[in-house]
Amino acid sequence: MSTVVTGYSDSVSPGSISFDDAPLRRVHVKAIAGGMGGQFTDGFIIGMIGIALSMAAGDLHLNNFWTGLIAAGSLLGILFGSLLAGSVVDRIGRKGIYNQTIWVFAVAAVLQYFVTSPEQLLVLRLVLGLAIGADYAVSLSLVSELAPKRHRGRIMSAVMIAWVAGFVFAYFAGVLIENMGEGAWRWALASSLIPALMTLLIRMGTPESPLWLISKGRRQEAQAIVKQHMGADIALPEQGAVQKNAGWAQLFSRAWRKNAFVGAAFYFCQVIPFFALGTFIPRVLEAIKVENTEAGSIIYNIFLFVGILAGFWIVDKISRRVFLIGSFYFCAAVLLVLTLWAGMPPMLAVVLFSAFAVVMSGCTVLEYAYLPELFPTELRASGIGFSVAISRLGAAGGTFLLPIVMETHGVQATLGICIGALVLGGVICQAFAPEPARA
Repeated sequence: MSTVVTGYSDSVSPGSISFDDAPLRRVHVKAIAGGMGGQFTDGFIIGMIGIALSMAAGDLHLNNFWTGLIAAGSLLGILFGSLLAGSVVDRIGRKGIYNQTIWVFAVAAVLQYFVTSPEQLLVLRLVLGLAIGADYAVSLSLVSELAPKRHRGRIMSAVMIAWVAGFVFAYFAGVLIENMGEGAWRWALASSLIPALMTLLIRMGTPESPLWLISKGRRQEAQAIVKQHMGADIALPEQGAVQKNAGWAQLFSRAWRKNAFVGAAFYFCQVIPFFALGTFIPRVLEAIKVENTEAGSIIYNIFLFVGILAGFWIVDKISRRVFLIGSFYFCAAVLLVLTLWAGMPPMLAVVLFSAFAVVMSGCTVLEYAYLPELFPTELRASGIGFSVAISRLGAAGGTFLLPIVMETHGVQATLGICIGALVLGGVICQAFAPEPARA
């Protein structure tokens, strides 16, 4: 099985502690908290839109077309934001964009409160998506590069937990805000200002990635950061070939194009069912004759969070390939049963959707643990950015089309699309996904 190299060797000077074996220090905690804060805010922004649109439908005169388009707006923005930011972050560094994205979250959150038309809201959701896409590329790169290798899988999984926590918390916050009466949807959309400001405070003072500096030949700067934030006893990895102009050409070179394809494909196939069902789960439950859709939606979201905790626990205990491939096929099998059993008892349907939620959510930790492992330092943000961009084609397409397909062709066709995506992901990963080298 092929493995992933990182663009530098692990040899260090005698008597010193390897960078990858460094004990967790304040800078690590700060980076983890900053990454988690950004991902919580990202998840909250995306998770809130479904319930906010249900509240705003009357005031903004939303039909199925506008509902799907606005819900997909931030996902489309993520596509372009991650593509643009990935290459830029690999060229100019992580630190600057890491802080700037949060300012965009905060300003756009406030502006959403004042929208008066679907067009205005769509524009703001696109802007938010651009910032979220940039944040994916930069925060995953920075946190994974600051984290010691022996803790990296758990740390990146913790960052993903924050995303799912934000996504799930948005639903419950939306339910509470809904009781505020007329105009509650405005407060729902603006509420992401709170986690954005908290994250901004946490991220202040985070240093540049030493590994990125090394990849650009700026070893003295990297050593100064390590000495200041981690201690003089921590030795940097030996410098490999300096990459001044790493970018798309190198990402799609013979050495890395298979990893780029795998990263984009598995992410694409995961997010189609995750976002399509997660955003419109009340409609799906209603279509399969579940009477109390609010209770069913709450149960589904609870199990999404249970799943991400389970994924955090299991991610470093089994092979990345086994986790990835097995989760695709399991989720496809569950949805297949839901599709073929037309007269299924509603309670059993909720149970099966809950099982789907646990495994679907659990395997999403690989988007944060596995994806950075597929690329070397000098290509990491570009590789992550490309993978995120392709994934958002699936997420945006699924979110936009789900209410339309459900209305015109029914819930079986909707679930059938999700099944197709999951099976495709399983087949691609079984054929091509590498097992990365891990300490």
